[in-house]
Amino acid sequence: MRDRISFPKTVPDTYAAIRDLDAMIQRSGLEKGLIELVKTRASQINGCAFCLDMHARDARKHGETEQRLYLLNAWRETACYSDRERAALAWTECLTRLPTDGAPDTAYQSLEEAFTPAEIANLTALIGVINLWNRVAVGLNWPLPRAA
Repeated sequence: MRDRISFPKTVPDTYAAIRDLDAMIQRSGLEKGLIELVKTRASQINGCAFCLDMHARDARKHGETEQRLYLLNAWRETACYSDRERAALAWTECLTRLPTDGAPDTAYQSLEEAFTPAEIANLTALIGVINLWNRVAVGLNWPLPRAA
């Protein structure tokens, strides 16, 4: 595969703005583990190896178990995710697959039962940001970091 441009070097201000938005969401009050589950699930859907690797490692740092990470793409079929996590994962899937899934009222209603309005807004922004990062990383062929 051909080398592609370096996003951070080519547009450092844009890169910094996306990182700043991501950092703001990290400080929003959403649980760190939930943030990493959402980022990992969107990255699974988008096939982003770079982001999957990063966010699975980050999830482990925040106490996530191997079992829950392995079962994440089958979260509907297990009882190991809370109602709050399930609502967030459903919303993640809807917004990541927006052209096919849309944003149905049933998914939104589950959000309202588990999150405050500010949390819904921040969760929605989080999903948008990870989908942006996935498109940058996949589109520009970001390599996995070398194993230590």
